[in-house]
Amino acid sequence: MPAADLVIRGPRVALSESANLSSSSYPLPESIRPASIHIANGLIVAIGDYDEVPIGCAVEAASASEIIIPGLVDTHVHINEPGRTDWEGFASATRAAAAGGVTTLIDMPLNSIPPTTTVAGLEAKLAAAAGQCFVDVGFWGGVVPGNTHELAGLSAAGVVGFKCFLIHSGVDEFPNVTESELRLAMPELTRLGALLIVHAELPGPISKAGALACHTALIETGMVRQEDARAAVYQTFLDSRPRAAENEAVELMIKLAGEFGTRIHIVHHSSADALPLLREAKASGLKLTAETCPHYLYFAAEDIPDGATEFKCCPPIRERENREKLWDALESGIIDLVVSDHSPCTEKLKLKESGNFLEAWGGIASLQLRLPVMWTAAKARGFKLENLIEWLCRAPARQVGLQGRKGQIAVGCDADLVFWNPDEQFRVAPELLHHRNKLTPYRGELLQGTVEKTFLRGRKIYDGGEISRSPEGRLLLTGFHSHPVSTG
Repeated sequence: MPAADLVIRGPRVALSESANLSSSSYPLPESIRPASIHIANGLIVAIGDYDEVPIGCAVEAASASEIIIPGLVDTHVHINEPGRTDWEGFASATRAAAAGGVTTLIDMPLNSIPPTTTVAGLEAKLAAAAGQCFVDVGFWGGVVPGNTHELAGLSAAGVVGFKCFLIHSGVDEFPNVTESELRLAMPELTRLGALLIVHAELPGPISKAGALACHTALIETGMVRQEDARAAVYQTFLDSRPRAAENEAVELMIKLAGEFGTRIHIVHHSSADALPLLREAKASGLKLTAETCPHYLYFAAEDIPDGATEFKCCPPIRERENREKLWDALESGIIDLVVSDHSPCTEKLKLKESGNFLEAWGGIASLQLRLPVMWTAAKARGFKLENLIEWLCRAPARQVGLQGRKGQIAVGCDADLVFWNPDEQFRVAPELLHHRNKLTPYRGELLQGTVEKTFLRGRKIYDGGEISRSPEGRLLLTGFHSHPVSTG
């Protein structure tokens, strides 16, 4: 065992109960106790009692009010660079991640130009990321019509898996796939052992609902068109994205998973009606997982003001009763993990002046806020810190094959650590956010739990509001060999 060059310790440390989880595929419970974490070359090499510190070793100690938890892993982040860097970029996104205790994120393959649907597209991503990342970053590839021949090359080049849309993605350079196109791609994905993550909404129910929701209404006096007024009503938007679109999409992916044996993951799930389908599919042994997002667990449709387009996302935030069923599914394991789906844009694209939900860009800025949002909502429902570590750290790490390296405090893991004060409250304000665009539905919300310090492989990258000047992040590619990002 190499000699430690740093010890990080605290009176409350969330440790995995196994001393070494590098060969384990399954999570073990957390034990919160006083401990010292011994670090050499960025790795955890030993865990001892609080007072076990080698003579002359550098020490960083958490206070009595802080808990040391693993760095968060966020596998659903739209960074948008290159091409739409005015929406977000590697530097701003990874700064926000560091401030939110996220030490590893995985970038989505769309909204950038070019998208990550070819090896050349991935190479453009890597070039754009060089020298800008403050946390570790991996990459999803994309499945679009006609690119099945690219999947093996992308897999070999280092993507963690592949994403597809079953409905228009919102950007023309990343078209959705049909069932027949999936039938061409899925045998290749199965051969590669690749994970397919799916935006699971089908266009049929949405087209039908949209025709009704957008039907022209007339004011009796003067016969004035009310389309704009109706489009600013949140219920109009909610009606335009019915649960049936998700339910039918989930049913389709379960059928295809059974036929082809492909590993399938349902992203940003919001419809409670599809939960029985997911439960039965998982019980039958299909390789199926699902995620949801903080906004589906925190907000409720009944509370969203008309014209407040910062709340628009697809699938939509649904009703209060739907929200509580998502919490039940998370508790029971039907839903496996919680990711941000950070999908920002410029304020102009949110159409705040008109408040038109039907035309505004759909996406929520939240990368920095996932931990306090989830803690605020989870604590109110009786959940514990151990639940959050599973949903926000360990399960996302497992999803992309990073178990034993990320998402837990155990020997052999990267020393990605967060000093977190679970009792401190703060009110969300734009000046606190490091996202490039500050518009978020969480503005003004009183949240509980503050990130005080963030460490990436033992290096302090965030401290009390200040972010390191030097980007220490690495690119996580094939086999998750780390490739240091040049800072030159």
